[in-house]
Amino acid sequence: MSSPSPPIAAAAAEEARDIFQLSRHRLSVDNVVAAVASASCGAISLFIGTTRQDRSDGGKVIGLEYEAYEAMVRSELAELCQRLRARWPDLVHICVHHRLGWVAVGEASVVAAVSSPHRRQGQQALANLLDGLKANVPVWKKEVYEDRGSSWKENAECAWASCHGSHTASTPVDQ
Repeated sequence: MSSPSPPIAAAAAEEARDIFQLSRHRLSVDNVVAAVASASCGAISLFIGTTRQDRSDGGKVIGLEYEAYEAMVRSELAELCQRLRARWPDLVHICVHHRLGWVAVGEASVVAAVSSPHRRQGQQALANLLDGLKANVPVWKKEVYEDRGSSWKENAECAWASCHGSHTASTPVDQ
């Protein structure tokens, strides 16, 4: 009787996917989780960034308005995924969905997930993904206040920011 052959790694048979989506519609956590699900992985690490009701210099935040340089977003995210895969070669799938346009308080602005055989590398990679997203991906947000005033906000991590702080818009926003 011959001994059974060693199992073939499922990840080797499955092609890794990097999925990016910019949308003006509500984000679906289920769609992001489904995009990274893999039978070869024991972990899906997930992040949901939501718009919070906050008090700022401009007043009470009622929502955010997002804009992006879409072609560059895709390029920067592809580069970021390459760096993640070089550092954590066991990652199987990476998915980032980001809202554009109006995002009310309580709604998701970004949903990101990675799948990996084990949780630790997935959690580390996800944290690195989010840091890279904030620092290098050209997506801008404007806080909108209950008096309809607004203020563009810079990410403290932003690599291209010329100065720190916010820039106040002088015209009210109709949302």
